[in-house]
Amino acid sequence: MPRRIIHIDLDAFFVSVEQALNPALKGKPVVVGGKPDRRGVVAAASYEARAFGLHAGMPLITASRFCPQATFLEGSFPRYRNASHKFMAILTDFSPFLEPIGLDEAFLDVTGFESIYGSIDQMAGIIRQQINKELGLCASVGIASCKVVAKVASEKSKPDGLLEIAAGEEVSFLAPLPIAELPGVGKKTEQKLKGLGIRTIGNLAITPLNTLKLHLGASGELLHQLANGIDERKVEPPGAAKSISRETTFGKDTADRSSLTATLSYLSERVGADLRQRDKQARCINLKLRYADFTTITRSHTLKQTTDTDQAIFNTGKQLLDKALLAERQLVRLIGIGVSSLTEPAQQLDMLDPSAQRLEQLNRAVDRIRKKYGFTAIQTGRTLQLKDLFPNDKNGYTLETPDLSL
Repeated sequence: MPRRIIHIDLDAFFVSVEQALNPALKGKPVVVGGKPDRRGVVAAASYEARAFGLHAGMPLITASRFCPQATFLEGSFPRYRNASHKFMAILTDFSPFLEPIGLDEAFLDVTGFESIYGSIDQMAGIIRQQINKELGLCASVGIASCKVVAKVASEKSKPDGLLEIAAGEEVSFLAPLPIAELPGVGKKTEQKLKGLGIRTIGNLAITPLNTLKLHLGASGELLHQLANGIDERKVEPPGAAKSISRETTFGKDTADRSSLTATLSYLSERVGADLRQRDKQARCINLKLRYADFTTITRSHTLKQTTDTDQAIFNTGKQLLDKALLAERQLVRLIGIGVSSLTEPAQQLDMLDPSAQRLEQLNRAVDRIRKKYGFTAIQTGRTLQLKDLFPNDKNGYTLETPDLSL
């Protein structure tokens, strides 16, 4: 039986969630990412805003010049995460073979489900109707025999459409499309391919494999297969996270140690809470800094013993921060903290040092309070000064981060 793969993608996800909550925003140019008088970039733009040239990654101040009538929203990652959870829950009702891709898209292997829904096309239509009914969101769907073709089909069906590519028609569907529309072709690869006279996916499909290997290395063979609609990858659940991190960009470049320390402390609390929620511990602590000239550095330290406490993450991050600021006396644009080398909790507490056990108990108690009353319901003295730097609600501070992941 030939495979049937669905790729389903929520249209303009962040914006659509905001419009579902506030219907007055529907049909209007809307931008999620922050206010245009503050530093930051567009995280998502409605299709009405895109008509003015706005797109993800564009500086907010540029977006406001292109479309001054747009509504600019700070955004809320907890809202989007909640909508994503509901979206994925809907999909699992239709097939157990689910592979989430980020918050707003996923692959479903629906091979053999025709007998239940009449056809895969009808099944996809029911999925879209349920998403719209329960979440108020629109989804675009691509159906094909493999993941790469389903992904391209869903992109071509946007917004709010459905496109099925019949088995055997993969190559003819892909052939006329610009090379940049093939997943895996980034800007650098696109320029290399165009330098070889390859401008469409069809051109790539008939290019000799040796030529592609010569200019692109091992990736040349993979792209050649994808261009010919050959993609044997299975739809698989995501693997366990290998790292957890949080970062933010400041509204103005800063060298203020107090602000840097307070922000690092808050980010460490978010990372620690995430670690404990996943029931993981970490051995490696990673600091990230971006300076005013956009130079970016990372510094890491491996602990002797794994941890999941906010204090251990912050203390190590603070040591790395102090060393970095001493070595490079520049204003800081971005700061981030992360953990890696994740393991299952297996720490042997030192019986002669009960402080480690007390810290773990304290963190768990704080987690329970925050789960019930909100993240900012309880704060350390260090993080209280952030109320003068960032807006906040019960979900925490709204930091200037492009992916709204805080």
